[in-house]
Amino acid sequence: MSSIAEIKDIFKNTEIDKMPDFIKEYEADERDGIKKVVESARKKVKALEDEKLRTYNMQEYERKFYDCDYICGIDEVGRGPLAGPVYAASVILPKNCDILYLNDSKKLSEKKREELYNVIMEKALAVGIGFANPERIDEINILQADYEAMAMAVNSMKIKPDVLLIDAVHIPQLEMYKQESIIKGDAKSVSIAAASIVAKVTRDRLMTELSKEYPEYGFDRNKGYGSAEHIEAIKKYGPCPLHRRSFIGNFI
Repeated sequence: MSSIAEIKDIFKNTEIDKMPDFIKEYEADERDGIKKVVESARKKVKALEDEKLRTYNMQEYERKFYDCDYICGIDEVGRGPLAGPVYAASVILPKNCDILYLNDSKKLSEKKREELYNVIMEKALAVGIGFANPERIDEINILQADYEAMAMAVNSMKIKPDVLLIDAVHIPQLEMYKQESIIKGDAKSVSIAAASIVAKVTRDRLMTELSKEYPEYGFDRNKGYGSAEHIEAIKKYGPCPLHRRSFIGNFI
């Protein structure tokens, strides 16, 4: 008979898809230590099943347009910061996409966003990126800059979408496409959630790089948002070329 320590090691090295077999093999073991390990295995299986159900529910809009070949999710990030560009992403996932844990990027840890970004970029049929720099935001306002960034993302894709799923808005520059505006769409559609993650990771990486050029503002930590540290830096050093003049009037 295997020791409790040996079985714990087997548990740790068992892939989630093999966990039911692990449970079947050891659930009759009456040792308290093994009972706890088996219960942990059951919780892992339950958590996976719950995630599969959550992901299925997040495919409601994708099922609605299942007859369309290419369903494109669109989202933006960086609407509220005092500095840096606004970024948008558009993503076309395969039908019946099996990526789990997709969600509003703000609800995910940085580590999880990075992991999912890599999976999305590997599995997506097409990904587009768009942006508007601070000068453009000041020129036409943030809403119009959002629209431009999202249109740029869609127009940069190698595949022409059949329908656009968009978080909360309708994009005037993309009237040639069928558009479905979904309130809180990044938490209701896997396609929009994927776009949310791609946009967030892309912009965060950029702001981290730009922090090397302007270290006094802490862009690697605040990503351009109005943290107390950032606001104090603006007051002390004044704005840099990355700052949105229309956003920082009260701080200079």
